[in-house]
Amino acid sequence: MDGPEGGEALPSRGKALAVAEPSGQGHALADPLAAAGLSRSSYCYALAHPKAPTRPELRARVAEVFGRLPNGVGHRQVAMELRAAGGARIADETVPKTMGEMGLGCGIRREAGYHRYNSYRGVVGEVFENVLGRDFSADGPWQKMGTDVTEFKCSFGKAHLAPAYDFGSKETVAWPISESPGLARQEEMLAMLVAAKPEGAAPVPHSDMGWQHRHAAHVSALAENGFTQSMSRKGNRIDNGATEQVFGHIKDEFFRGRDWDDFETFKRDLEAYIRHWNHARRQVRLKGLTPVEFREQALREAA
Repeated sequence: MDGPEGGEALPSRGKALAVAEPSGQGHALADPLAAAGLSRSSYCYALAHPKAPTRPELRARVAEVFGRLPNGVGHRQVAMELRAAGGARIADETVPKTMGEMGLGCGIRREAGYHRYNSYRGVVGEVFENVLGRDFSADGPWQKMGTDVTEFKCSFGKAHLAPAYDFGSKETVAWPISESPGLARQEEMLAMLVAAKPEGAAPVPHSDMGWQHRHAAHVSALAENGFTQSMSRKGNRIDNGATEQVFGHIKDEFFRGRDWDDFETFKRDLEAYIRHWNHARRQVRLKGLTPVEFREQALREAA
């Protein structure tokens, strides 16, 4: 069949099908064609030439990468993985287009659509200056870090996560998970943090003014191991915005729409997600590297 008359732009197949529906119900074809602003030749051409899928050879791989997390992953994650692990040559718009055709979509980040845990208990313990001053940028690992506490409500009750997050490598370097926000969880975080710290590093861990961050044992342990504390002002989320952003990703990519009947299963699944974040979740700001890949590369170059 010849193409549309006069070089007319091709209509979408969906538009042609919308015209075909009323005509198939006994209406004269001329009426819906006129309403749609289509010529008969354009309409016939669109029906006879269905649009080919975008890069069909990528679909199996796109589905595999998207399905790595319970709530799916975004098109940037898929694109970076296809390029880095599969060597695919793809334009920026190819992956979202392919995912749209496949009916795959990742939920949009929501602004604080969850209960925020508040650990402030008044002026108890030592308070530190806000050394970072909202400057969370770092050109390498183990320079600036963030820590905070977030809460999850499940059928078994509540769980708490108190990670230490590296602003340079985007790596979660410590991640104690507990049923209660006690000092034992904070001691576990410190043990993981100190064990992971490279020799000679002198990071600045930034936190809010929660009681656990001002506790004498916490303060002394950080000072003894070469850390310089920095603290947000009371009640100001923006001062700790980088860590809050990580919590938002965890809530949306791991937690949203799910539930657990027991704490141990929840802990196992959350730890698996954190390992995914560190070892498999590629970051645009790290030029497509995972946090662990970036950290290892940066430390090699600095050696």
